[in-house]
Amino acid sequence: MTIQAHIAALQESIPKDVTVVAVSKFHPSAMIREAYDSGQRIFGESRVQELVTKQQELPGDIQWHFIGSLQRNKVKQIAPFISLIHSLDSEKIMQEIDKQGAAHQRVIPCLLQLHIAEEETKSGFSPDECRSFLAKGTWRECSHVQIAGVMGMATFTENKTQLSAEFRLLKSLFEEFKAAYFTEEPAFKEISMGMSGDYPVAIDEGSTMVRLGTVIFGER
Repeated sequence: MTIQAHIAALQESIPKDVTVVAVSKFHPSAMIREAYDSGQRIFGESRVQELVTKQQELPGDIQWHFIGSLQRNKVKQIAPFISLIHSLDSEKIMQEIDKQGAAHQRVIPCLLQLHIAEEETKSGFSPDECRSFLAKGTWRECSHVQIAGVMGMATFTENKTQLSAEFRLLKSLFEEFKAAYFTEEPAFKEISMGMSGDYPVAIDEGSTMVRLGTVIFGER
């Protein structure tokens, strides 16, 4: 199947209220252009330099999401144009995003990245770390950062029971944080969970945003 056919199939199968982020990392601009010409407008990258290069090469109405681990010294390179950062996982990175957002007179939307998997290699706040981060309240002072929801990656497994439990945990944390801190914030609405291998389970458990690479672009 072509990229166009993959996108058409996803448009048929994924609920309209779930956003598809086409994970284009490591794929050439020509393949992104093919997806763009098929109607896809949101793309996810995990390396700053690759993202900056592609942003300069490709159409200006693309919404670029940063989905990898973000180093503080790289924030300034994406601050002028990034639509959503999925990986806010520390106060230090938040303060840098706020600083660079101010420098470019932008409010930068971010998701709280939570560690929900059994794998230690996955990054993000633990649930208790995130509770402490929100309770401390310094995020309220960052007027150029908009906390727009949560993101998490499940364990790499075919065990649907385990996947469901991990996604359910992320959904429950979203609801907890929404009730405690963001009831008056309509922007706090995203639950970014689900990738090519597990997105149907994630959608069943309440995902609002799925990050799909292989099912759109094929194996690298």
